[in-house]
Amino acid sequence: QLQLVESGGGLVQPGGSLRLSCAVSGFTLNDRGIGWFRQAPGKEREGVSRISSSGGTTKYADSVTGRFTISRDNAKNTVYLQMNSLKPEDTVVYYCGAAKKGILAAARWFRVSEYDYWGKGTQVTVSS
Repeated sequence: QLQLVESGGGLVQPGGSLRLSCAVSGFTLNDRGIGWFRQAPGKEREGVSRISSSGGTTKYADSVTGRFTISRDNAKNTVYLQMNSLKPEDTVVYYCGAAKKGILAAARWFRVSEYDYWGKGTQVTVSS
């Protein structure tokens, strides 16, 4: 059974850093692309970053480009999201998702419908 478990969230001051982890089981990272999304209460889930199944291609939302970095450790079957220069508006629940198998155009990488497994999320709070 495919499973994703996020961790690493917490409270941090503006300008601070956090590293989120997404540990996957039931498949390998070479099988599926992994995306990080976030969702505020009452709002739609939005794409933050994604790494391809090969690990060779990444994508970022404009709002996090230059501040967030996605990476992965194949041996640990874990994808990371390093978040630097955090802002209060980054305060939301972050989710990782496993993309459906198959080749997907990059333009569709942040579509929630292209993911079929999700973790339960981890809360990030940026506040002084």
